[in-house]
Amino acid sequence: MRIQCMALITCLLAGAPVYAQTYVIRNGTIMTVAKGTFVGSVVVKDGKILEAGPNVTAPVGATVIDATGAFVTPGIIDCHSHIAIENVNEGSVAVSSMVDVRDVINPEDIAIYRAMAGGVTTANILHGSANPIGGQTLVLKMRWGADAHGLIFEGAVPGIKFALGENPKRAGNPAGGLGANAATTARYPATRMGVEDVIREAFNDAKAYKSDWDAYDAAVAKGEHPIPPRKDLRLEPLKEVLEGKRYVHVHSYLADEILMILRIADDYGFKVRTLQHVLEGYKVAKEIADHDAGASTFSDWYDYKEEVRDAIPYNAAIMQKKGVVVSLNSDDPELMRHLNSEAGKAMKYGGLTADEALAMVTLNPAKQLGIDKQVGSIETGKDADLVVYDKFPLSDYARVQKVLIDGKLYFDRDKEIAGQEAKTAEMMKLIEKEKAAAARPAAGGGRGQVNP
Repeated sequence: MRIQCMALITCLLAGAPVYAQTYVIRNGTIMTVAKGTFVGSVVVKDGKILEAGPNVTAPVGATVIDATGAFVTPGIIDCHSHIAIENVNEGSVAVSSMVDVRDVINPEDIAIYRAMAGGVTTANILHGSANPIGGQTLVLKMRWGADAHGLIFEGAVPGIKFALGENPKRAGNPAGGLGANAATTARYPATRMGVEDVIREAFNDAKAYKSDWDAYDAAVAKGEHPIPPRKDLRLEPLKEVLEGKRYVHVHSYLADEILMILRIADDYGFKVRTLQHVLEGYKVAKEIADHDAGASTFSDWYDYKEEVRDAIPYNAAIMQKKGVVVSLNSDDPELMRHLNSEAGKAMKYGGLTADEALAMVTLNPAKQLGIDKQVGSIETGKDADLVVYDKFPLSDYARVQKVLIDGKLYFDRDKEIAGQEAKTAEMMKLIEKEKAAAARPAAGGGRGQVNP
């Protein structure tokens, strides 16, 4: 019954189909992130930004969005989220690189709608942190109302989640909470040393696996017909890491462990794309920058567990000033709804400019995910993922007025409010109908009849 009701609510929120149009967002303060800030307009056509400037030519028949007194920004990008998937961790093994969040996307997760209504247009959906090497990750666009395949960000480089520290060594719970028989199913590793060993051993296997396939491919290129090596779904993603075809996103906190994973990457010839959380990153910012790793951190989370005892709110600004590409993420469906004001904290803690702070939730995460040619700033030719705020967007008081994704208007606050009463009435009507149906005896009667 509850599931049926939630499905009804989801359908009501989805509203009418969304179609691409030609728009002119006129007379707003345009914060492009990459090309400065000015009062002007943005022209959107065929899902792309056609033009942005103080003076633009509006195409004939374009729909005008009056942004007078409002602010227009690129869509927010969250580099660390777990929404829209039905499972987060496959915690039964230390290396779960064979599992893929793509297989468990839930397009009806209400968090997609809420994130989108908060200005988030793209998110990096990660496996959890129960494993030294976790599952495969995926970048989604918040196209509320689309099916699972329709949410996928086309062309984004796939990723994989690694984790260090308390979570993969299962601090305080050696068996990992695996149920009634957990005491007899304790899983290696149980120490930070063991976490490093698991990662190194996995890449030893991956290097040998890659060598076999390289030899096979070379023989085929010579016109030979060898028997191909056996496909290993656990090692295939790690082979892609070694080939630079899959990004590595690493859950990390302590400075020594950050250095450890950077050394492993150097030893095996791959790059860490992002260090996630990285709350002691300020201690080793130079080393992170030298490795060319990105850092996706929290704005001001600290002292919520032992690993975070040395975290400071100046972390993001310090790393950026040392040359690290830094983003601010949510790791939480509620926080995701106001990442704009989280970015504003970087102005308070570190003295960053408004453009630098806004970049931490737009252009910088786009760079970290390898999608900055398509999104992250307001520039001609990029996807028309845009947000209109009623006030300065890095303020706690700013509210999202409109959200465009791929040039389609997915959220309009005025229409949402105006239609809320009718939607609520329709929802209650459908719920009552479901209750009545559930209360009726099953048709047919006779022995063994059971009410639903």
